[in-house]
Amino acid sequence: MLENASVIEAIRAARKNDKKTALATVVRVHGSAYRREGAKMIIDEDEKRVGMISGGCLESDVAAVAKEVIASGIPVLKKYDMDEDLVWGLGLGCPGKVEIYIEPIS
Repeated sequence: MLENASVIEAIRAARKNDKKTALATVVRVHGSAYRREGAKMIIDEDEKRVGMISGGCLESDVAAVAKEVIASGIPVLKKYDMDEDLVWGLGLGCPGKVEIYIEPIS
């Protein structure tokens, strides 16, 4: 998991530079999804991201939630139903459900 090593390195760099961050982790997948449990993405207060938690369709929304988590200090469990083509409008190829835990890192 080279990607997780990159996420850990990003956490270290953020701490060194005194940047607030949040860690997003895929904690549950029902059905088909691009990433499985354990996939991680770190988001800093400037919305710089390292890692992927989907095929690219969830990252922007998770980054927006991460900003709120960084501001409040309160973790969030976010649930996505990838069958929501009307909402996402992307015609996604993986119609599963994904739960992502977003927590502040200090």
